[in-house]
Amino acid sequence: MAAGDGANAAWPGGGWALWAAGSWAVFLAAHLVLNGRWWFWLLPSLLPPPVFAALPALLLVLSCATGDLTAAVVAGAALLTGARQSGLVPGALVRRKRRPPPDGAVRIVSWNTQHWCQSTDPEPFYAFLRGLDADVYLLQEYHHDEFDGTYHLIDDERRLRATFPGHRAVIARGLITLSRLPVAATVETAARRTLRVDLEMPGDGRILATFNVHIPVQLRLISPLRADFYRAVRTRAADRAREYRGLLGDVAGCSHPALIAGDFNTTAAIGDARRIARLGADAVALSGRLCPTSWQARPGLRWWRLDWVLTTPGARVHSYRFRDPRGLSDHSVQEVSVSLAEPDRPATAGLRIRHHDEGTRHALPLPGKDRPEGQ
Repeated sequence: MAAGDGANAAWPGGGWALWAAGSWAVFLAAHLVLNGRWWFWLLPSLLPPPVFAALPALLLVLSCATGDLTAAVVAGAALLTGARQSGLVPGALVRRKRRPPPDGAVRIVSWNTQHWCQSTDPEPFYAFLRGLDADVYLLQEYHHDEFDGTYHLIDDERRLRATFPGHRAVIARGLITLSRLPVAATVETAARRTLRVDLEMPGDGRILATFNVHIPVQLRLISPLRADFYRAVRTRAADRAREYRGLLGDVAGCSHPALIAGDFNTTAAIGDARRIARLGADAVALSGRLCPTSWQARPGLRWWRLDWVLTTPGARVHSYRFRDPRGLSDHSVQEVSVSLAEPDRPATAGLRIRHHDEGTRHALPLPGKDRPEGQ
């Protein structure tokens, strides 16, 4: 009561700080319980992750300013409890001695191309790709959007080969893996929106398995007043769960060091982040960003990180940075330098392997026309 009286004296209409802090605490409790367990909670979990730190921090400061000790305690508890939902990476602030990548390290980029220059001029698009000068490209959305929840596949192989004469191409499922490194095999995956390509690393030819990933987006861009909007969210929640289950099994069954990268359509505030943590080690602390982000809803609103790079034991990431897409996509480019730490044990029994034969028709099977919007 004394704290409440102090709040009343310090600020007209006192008590609002406790009400605000309590409301946020109730929302946070529901979020922690329901997130990843109830399909509908995919919608509240689309909040920009920094809100989970910024809002309770602001309430804590205002509660202290008004003298409302109870509100300050509630806001502080909410700040600590929700910190993992914020996507903040305190470890990124730790200064590390920069060392050049070792011999044999390769540069890999992962990028969601936003429907493969569907709405941009192909000339700057291909010039930008070429300018990235990567050893390996993991590219998503090699298709065009029909803007009705479906897409149609495209065939731009002739231009790809002209632009990247020194790269080998594996194209399937609206995904492209381009590699200067020899392609040992393409491996069938249970995850239907993932392309696994095994590459021979420089030097001793050991294998790095690359998983080019695109998890379905949560919703269709239609009115939330329509029943179809919620049916789509529920269907896509099930699609996402199946994709993650398949991907977890694919990675667990991989006997080589692996790099798993792409557009996961998942932030730290979405329940599926727990599944991502089980896939491998997140390399983002090497980016040096306290609040890493990779996707913008509109220009200037880059508040979400949807793109991830993960590694399993034996694969080492030496550097990680986000590169500006220069208006060619709503996703930033992820660029990493990777090497192998120690020899792996080749074991391919039970895997559905197809030795590489370049081109769309000879890679993994292509899916049907229908897919979630934004795939």
